[in-house]
Amino acid sequence: MPEFVNLTIALIVAAITYGTPFLFGTLGEILTEKSGNLNLGVEGIMFMGGAVGLGGVFYYEKLTGNANGIVAVIVGILCAFIAGCIASLIFSFITITLRANQNVTGLALSIFGTGVGQFIGEYMRVSEGGYIAISNSLKGFFQNSPFPAFLQEIPVVGPILFSSSVFFYMGVVLAIAMHLFLKRSRKGLYLRSVGESPATADAAGINVTRYRYLATVIGGGISAIGGMVYIMTIAGCVWNHEGLSGVGWLAVALVIFCLWRPLSSIWGSILFGALMILYLRLNIPFIPMQIYKILPYVVTVIVLIVSSMRNQKENQPPEGLGLNYFREER
Repeated sequence: MPEFVNLTIALIVAAITYGTPFLFGTLGEILTEKSGNLNLGVEGIMFMGGAVGLGGVFYYEKLTGNANGIVAVIVGILCAFIAGCIASLIFSFITITLRANQNVTGLALSIFGTGVGQFIGEYMRVSEGGYIAISNSLKGFFQNSPFPAFLQEIPVVGPILFSSSVFFYMGVVLAIAMHLFLKRSRKGLYLRSVGESPATADAAGINVTRYRYLATVIGGGISAIGGMVYIMTIAGCVWNHEGLSGVGWLAVALVIFCLWRPLSSIWGSILFGALMILYLRLNIPFIPMQIYKILPYVVTVIVLIVSSMRNQKENQPPEGLGLNYFREER
């Protein structure tokens, strides 16, 4: 096989690996923003999900001594999801019930969640007297492909389609399910109506508060899983208090890049994953590494400008995004 083809396949596989945390972070924020809530605290939520998810698996293995890999994956997902739900519940209470400014609250949650995640991670590290990491036998369940080896060995197609971790395929299924929920179900229609015009939805008998709470809390839980996926796949199942820096902000940028479409987040996350690691695969001497690292943001700005120039309704955010709903003003 030509060297160029091998390099391309390796880049795509690495892009999928690095893009999977973005996929969960983006899907969670899409669900949140479809309800009209703008949660800029994804960075902090993913930090909490990464620390709590790793901690859950670590202590599960420590208590059992002979941990089951499938159960460990479930424990990691549940712990991260619960952590994200708790953080998003705080955000929801402040913005929906108390009607505080969503932008300010989201930024505060980002700082708060980052601090909580780092505190939990460092507390575990200090209390255990060393790095927080799981055994090599458990790492395989988080990092290896769930498909048999003969599928992964198929030329060209095998490594691309069948060699990723189980989380990527879970993310793809989740994206498809979210697309069908938003486009084909009555509850999804109600959720989108709450995000577009909460006053109209309220007049139609839709409980705006309930839908915003559920979408924000569940969306935050999904985003937190992305933080756990990053720690368990990219960071090697070892806690690093700086490992997640910037991932949450890129997930928020990816929501705009994907134009609030769950299915587009699949290829968008892979593209962002490729842009994140491009400096490792394509080294051009006269281009500084920092230029590579800002590429995802530059691409997002370009897409935002182009979509705004087209001025198409389907390419715009929900009309009620970032605006608190005051029922007495209806």
